[in-house]
Amino acid sequence: MKFRRFFGLSDKPGSKKDRIKRSNALHGQTIRYVSEIGSDGVENIIGRGGNASVRLGELLIFSSNEVIYRARCEDVLTADLLSGDGVVLRGPDAVSGSQDRTITVYFVDYHK
Repeated sequence: MKFRRFFGLSDKPGSKKDRIKRSNALHGQTIRYVSEIGSDGVENIIGRGGNASVRLGELLIFSSNEVIYRARCEDVLTADLLSGDGVVLRGPDAVSGSQDRTITVYFVDYHK
């Protein structure tokens, strides 16, 4: 454990501490658009423009002048897209009431 801290290596992927750190890294990012895969298997755009924000331990995705996604940082699984221009968020959503919602957020200029 001391070896990992000494060299600044990241925490175990998927751990609570890692999920909070990755959610906080999204704070202030400008969103190009947000998409979600519907029940028919088609990716639908659910919001354009906006930003990602972390407030009081919750990750909020603002897009199209409304909150699209809201969840506690420790409950959100974050995965970067291979293209490098966005992330996939998966977890419980307070806006839709879903226990497991997956959305893809594309950023204007994504800085890790």
